[in-house]
Amino acid sequence: MDALDRVVKPKTKRAKRFLEKREPKLNENTKNAMLIKGGNANLTVTEVLKDIYAVKKPFAVMYKRKNITRPFEDQTSLEFFSKKSDCSLFLFGSHNKKRPNNLIIGRMFDYHVLDMIELGVEKFVSLKDIKNSKCPEGTKPMLIFAGDMFDVNEEYKRLKSLLIDFFRGPTVPSIRLAGLEYVLHFTAVDGKIYMRSYKVLLKKSGCKIPRIELEEMGPSLDLVMRRTHLASDDLCKLSLKQPKGLKPKKKKNISHDALGTTYGQIHMQKQDLSKLQTRKMKGLRKRPAEKSAEDGGATPKKSKSA
Repeated sequence: MDALDRVVKPKTKRAKRFLEKREPKLNENTKNAMLIKGGNANLTVTEVLKDIYAVKKPFAVMYKRKNITRPFEDQTSLEFFSKKSDCSLFLFGSHNKKRPNNLIIGRMFDYHVLDMIELGVEKFVSLKDIKNSKCPEGTKPMLIFAGDMFDVNEEYKRLKSLLIDFFRGPTVPSIRLAGLEYVLHFTAVDGKIYMRSYKVLLKKSGCKIPRIELEEMGPSLDLVMRRTHLASDDLCKLSLKQPKGLKPKKKKNISHDALGTTYGQIHMQKQDLSKLQTRKMKGLRKRPAEKSAEDGGATPKKSKSA
């Protein structure tokens, strides 16, 4: 039995807190990513991993030593590192003659590989090469995807989901305008994926809404898709299953339209409209003959004159 698979009983309070953090929760923690260098990673791959680590911090773990492993042939080492560092995302970089400047991006489910997509780096511009101001560490990026392939092709759909999972950062209840300062743009065209990162500059516009400009910040990558290892539909559905505690309770007689407007249906007793008080108008008063007809035909008595 693997040492990490055994049931471990904590001996100290610190170990107990550590194990409690790894227990299943209704609202899971922010996903961490591990960045691993292969046994033959060159300078380009190393710089790519460093820049992605700078973008992903503080929700990332960087392994500086080289690890001789091949994820598409043997996934045990990735699963071991995932359990050790409690990371559900990974980025593996390697380089060889057959697949130069190679990146493998993937995610885990229950400490087992769920999806893996291999990407080749054809062009790379690092953070250091672009001499502009950078965003502070831990900035949550805005993600933009352009290209029909992300909506048509099944592999590109899964790649889009994987990139959103990798770069989305923590879930926040509210946002402010000044906090929207970092953009990651992915474009799929002609069989290539172009990754660009920009810093949002808020300029004066003479009105309440500022004028927005984008300044390239880096890193910049031109990628091409190579091999893929995608989970089956049943396993993917199982990984997306939500606990019953998170599902909203269905309320009767309440519906929502496409714009999010809430409509409610109220059940009331039948009203007697004959006793409904309406607006009194002089022209709608009943004449004495009509009143006498309603009373049974008796003529009203005339008052005696003094």
